[in-house]
Amino acid sequence: MSPTAANVPSFTLYGDPGGDSLALMHIETIAARSVLHDWEIADHRHDRSFQVLVVQKGQAVAQVAGRTEALQAPCFLCVPQGEAHGFRFEPGTEGFVVTLSSDFLARTTEVDPLRRLLTAGGQGDLSKDAVARIDWLATELLRLSQDWPFDERLAGSLFEALLRSLPDRRSDLPLDQRLTRFRRLLEQHLPEHRPVSFYAAQVGLSQRSLARLCMQHFGCTPRQAISRRLALEAQRMLRHTAASVFQTSDALGFKDPSYFSRFYLRETGRRPQRDTAAAAAAD
Repeated sequence: MSPTAANVPSFTLYGDPGGDSLALMHIETIAARSVLHDWEIADHRHDRSFQVLVVQKGQAVAQVAGRTEALQAPCFLCVPQGEAHGFRFEPGTEGFVVTLSSDFLARTTEVDPLRRLLTAGGQGDLSKDAVARIDWLATELLRLSQDWPFDERLAGSLFEALLRSLPDRRSDLPLDQRLTRFRRLLEQHLPEHRPVSFYAAQVGLSQRSLARLCMQHFGCTPRQAISRRLALEAQRMLRHTAASVFQTSDALGFKDPSYFSRFYLRETGRRPQRDTAAAAAAD
């Protein structure tokens, strides 16, 4: 397993690209899906949700953003939104996998330790009391998921109670790995023109800390890093594909082609029409 967010598939749930990931609240046992794949879940990511793995019995090896994590029960692991990951479980491992869309974060505040855990990731051991409480809540959620209609308000409260049963831990990611996560998130959300505040929240840093880190490693501000990456992608599309200026502008989320042209000129010093594949062929 060697996950890289740019080249691994994205699923709503592993193996299932469909479904409404915008309002997803899902729980299943570890065995439910892993036994279908010989206890190994290949590298993948969830672009609009985060995932929490609770291991009650047994052990596993997780690969998250290129890091190998050995998991010995009882323990938990939180995988942030968009982070490439895979699992290899010891046969017979028991526990639960919780997958929740990112809008679940609305239940937390900016300074809530739970938000910090879900957005930055982390792992830790579980006490006997925590295991017992999580087991009861997970069992209720599994039962509730079989009911129709699905009681979303009750399920949301139970999911929140389950997550708040996890230890209050800050992310173990060093700053340089958070910067790597920023770059991966930038690749995933590039056409969405997300503000710097979005990326800072996702990596568990203040905007000031993210700016300091970008200046240290990139020599520019986060906003400049976003603009440079947009310009580079635009240049690639214009020079190496058959995309027109209008098509490139639209694909990269620019609502006004004339604004895109001004942006491109400012960032590259060239008008986009000069860099199209057709113009290059004519030269």
